[in-house]
Amino acid sequence: MGKTLLLSLLFCIFTGILSQDSNDVTVIISGSSLLGETKDDYVCATIDWWPPEKCNYNQCPWGQASALNLDLENPLLAKAIAAFGSLRIRLGGSLQDQVVYETSNLESQCTGFTKSSSGLFGFSQGCLSMERWDALNDLFLKTGAVVTFGLNALRGRHLVRKGKYSGAWNGTNARDFIKYTIEKDYPIDSWEFGNELSGSGVGASVAAYQYGKDIITLRTMLSELYENCKIKPLLVAPGGFYEQRWYAQLLQVSGVSAMDAVTHHIYNLGGGNDPHVASRILDPYYLDRISDTFRDLELTIQRHGQWTRAWVGEAGGAYNSGSPLISNSFLNSFWYLDQLGLAAKYKTAVYCRQSLIGGNYGLLDTETFIPNPDYYSALLWHQLMGSGVLSLDISGSPYLRAYAHCSKNKEGVTVLLLNLNRSTAFTVTVQNDINADIGEGFGIERDAFFLHGLKRTVLWIGSKASDGSEMREEYHLTAKDNYELSRIMLLNGAPLELIEGEIPTLNPVLVPVNSPIYVAPLSIVFVVFPNFEAKACNR
Repeated sequence: MGKTLLLSLLFCIFTGILSQDSNDVTVIISGSSLLGETKDDYVCATIDWWPPEKCNYNQCPWGQASALNLDLENPLLAKAIAAFGSLRIRLGGSLQDQVVYETSNLESQCTGFTKSSSGLFGFSQGCLSMERWDALNDLFLKTGAVVTFGLNALRGRHLVRKGKYSGAWNGTNARDFIKYTIEKDYPIDSWEFGNELSGSGVGASVAAYQYGKDIITLRTMLSELYENCKIKPLLVAPGGFYEQRWYAQLLQVSGVSAMDAVTHHIYNLGGGNDPHVASRILDPYYLDRISDTFRDLELTIQRHGQWTRAWVGEAGGAYNSGSPLISNSFLNSFWYLDQLGLAAKYKTAVYCRQSLIGGNYGLLDTETFIPNPDYYSALLWHQLMGSGVLSLDISGSPYLRAYAHCSKNKEGVTVLLLNLNRSTAFTVTVQNDINADIGEGFGIERDAFFLHGLKRTVLWIGSKASDGSEMREEYHLTAKDNYELSRIMLLNGAPLELIEGEIPTLNPVLVPVNSPIYVAPLSIVFVVFPNFEAKACNR
């Protein structure tokens, strides 16, 4: 009876594979040199300042997710951060430039944000108490988080006309805050200056010349305060939307080595209520458009600030808190992972996702803290994709996207494949450019591959990672019930869900290293090749 049931199951799977359209694709990887290098903590997530009253499209999706009110004692929050080992967390956002710090010299009472028609974004000034700052750092220290903190860059300036601010930055409150942080021995990796004040700004803007002068002031301040510290923090700025002339002038005015990284924000899918968000995520030509921004910023840095590196300081896909049905679903991982891959190709060192929690685009659910699909996508990237970025050539349909990195903490190469097509599967052969003309894998008959895929289905059950040189690791991500807006992601056919309150281990399936890769329609695959010859990865 059991054998009959198994044969029936295999027949159904085999029939399903044959019923899908499939295209053959070859990916050729160049391992002789690197396109660029990310930081080891490339994957980053933000904690914002928005209070519960922040609403968009008749929704108020932020709840208790602000740096001021987030439940820091929730065990899932700590577990979700600690699972990365070194998750970079950026504290910042739209209200950042209205935050003051409760130091001994603060002249006003320390209270949270309240609704205010005269304030930026409809909110008053808010205050970070040192008690809350201590609690935040307790969490960061306990979980191994790498912290980037966004400073208020509007303090001391005056409004000269709608949205335009003038005058020098008053860094007194920031200085006291940073001094307190040093005295408490909190290991801040980087201080970011301002949020979305560049160019025409969002709500407020400051001229590039004045901003550059203020960065020099902040750099001098940090040098003085950290003079006796072994580890010096980075200074990053401006945390805004890229405008070439403004960014170029900022680098020229601030001068050599004032800034360690140039940060910019990306929300390239439109507003959260835009009806085209889903179609844009699966449109390879639309996804490619943001390449112009990455490329232009790379050139600006080459010409005016070779001492700096590009960071994406905030990216949420859809702006105004994200899309209520899409940003927290499986579908969003195609945009997210594709942009992680694309940004790395253009020498982006850090990529901060909006948000860790809060809004519709949180990696964690705002109310339950349960991970959304993009959390697991981020975790897989962090665990598998090393800092070395490799170039590749890909034949075939533009709906199959591919990225390659040196593997993380092990020899070999890891490839990310994203199938944006809802109905077509891809049979992918990955080869090294040094033997692309003679490598195994070409000329394999499709029927033979389907038989291999059929056998592999059985091998998936109970497979565990191995260091064996003749097998590769595969991580296939799909949506539960093939529903692209599902909030449950499957890894190799099994749902990614908490196990007795713990983040699940992300285990691969093992496949013969020289066999083709089957990429199902609307699926994502990470493939780890253990002995791929890539000289650039062995430095």
